[in-house]
Amino acid sequence: MSAIQRRGVQALLKIAPVIDELGTRFAAAGHEIALVGGPVRDILLDRGSKDLDFATSAHPDVVEQLLAGWATHIWDIGKAFGTIGCRKGDWVLEITTYRSESYDPDSRKPKEISYGDSLEGDLARRDFAMNAMAVRLPSHQWVDPYGGIEDVAHKTIRTPGTPEDSFSDDPLRMMRAARFAAQLGFTPDPAVVAAMTAMAERITIVSAERVRDELVKLVCSDHPRIGLDLLVSTGLADHVLPELPALLQLQDEHHRHKDVYEHSLTVLDQAIDLESRLDVPTPDFVVRFASLIHDIGKPKTRRFEGERTVTFHHHDVVGAKLARKRMKALRFSNEQIDQVSKLIELHLRFHGYGTGEWTDSAVRRYVRDAGDQLDRLHILTRADCTTRNKRKADALRAAYDDLEARIERLKEQEELDALRPDLDGNQIMEILGIPPGREVGEAYKFLMNLRLDQGPLGEDEAREELLRWWSSRS
Repeated sequence: MSAIQRRGVQALLKIAPVIDELGTRFAAAGHEIALVGGPVRDILLDRGSKDLDFATSAHPDVVEQLLAGWATHIWDIGKAFGTIGCRKGDWVLEITTYRSESYDPDSRKPKEISYGDSLEGDLARRDFAMNAMAVRLPSHQWVDPYGGIEDVAHKTIRTPGTPEDSFSDDPLRMMRAARFAAQLGFTPDPAVVAAMTAMAERITIVSAERVRDELVKLVCSDHPRIGLDLLVSTGLADHVLPELPALLQLQDEHHRHKDVYEHSLTVLDQAIDLESRLDVPTPDFVVRFASLIHDIGKPKTRRFEGERTVTFHHHDVVGAKLARKRMKALRFSNEQIDQVSKLIELHLRFHGYGTGEWTDSAVRRYVRDAGDQLDRLHILTRADCTTRNKRKADALRAAYDDLEARIERLKEQEELDALRPDLDGNQIMEILGIPPGREVGEAYKFLMNLRLDQGPLGEDEAREELLRWWSSRS
């Protein structure tokens, strides 16, 4: 027994109570059941999880009967595909009847789903050899027909059959290869990379939602750069996120500007190092994705001025529009689209700060424009500094430290998080004696600008300023 198998045996003992109870229950009823797929791989990697997957000879109706009285809660949302889910204490279990599938070559959805008759047949349809392993229950017999244990030991990604057949059946597996490379630090077999490259265009038959989900998992992995490089080098990114490989077209043989593609990956790495500053669960997709694509407006805005000068004027605005378009195509939520595009649009704003020349009014506007994305904007702006010039990097860092300190001081003085005029819409209508309408909005905007320029005025002074503005306007 190899060292990795011994580790797996020890790890199995940690979850033995729940899996052995389940195995004994199915065996007593004359049915096979085995722990399968990712959970088996993760046991070998010592990556524990409370989510477990099983394959069984029992059909879904029988599975439900066997779980009744044992599971804490049962659900049948996947019953049409042979899957019954349940909760047992802290464990979440999915139990799927042995399956065999045939695919329509023009769709990633199985053309026909039928129940299989063996565990080995079920494992043969899985994406990668490292996920085509099982542990029979309750005997704890390991089943590894495709060398998955060795692949885990050598950190290799291979398919059970030929990668061409596997990716033809389900093109999303090509993105999963990139995602597993990023999550686990594994290296795809050369045959897998060759097939991904030759078949990259086939990803276009996969639904945008499934592509999006894999992209999110990749970006939120431990080492997203690895997976992203693989998507770009194989040509998959040309179809799922073409704005990223487009940055390679900006490589400048005369070195008049930095490598924008490499810079973007470095900004992503640095944002990951900083995301613990956020008061939200991490990894945080929004700040990571915004960091990755913050410069995608540069290809459309690059201009050469003379022999040594290159500009990218308004690439922040152009990039925000491109990000919005791509994320809509990938069916992201409106909230995420707004968040990412706002960060991209604002990522250059800080560079006008200099060594602190901004007025308090400018600082208030920075906070107002960033809104609830201020903390993420702090991270993106800091991560965007990739210069190797230590003096310049230290100066930028010190300037942003100063800006953040000023924001905190103003927050304490003025409650910037709830930035609004000293008078609300009802007060404006009462003071000016006007009904709801466009003029109320104009008055509110005037008071808001006054608030940003001068800070809190108090209701009395704001009333005087409002009447003075109204009189001059009349």
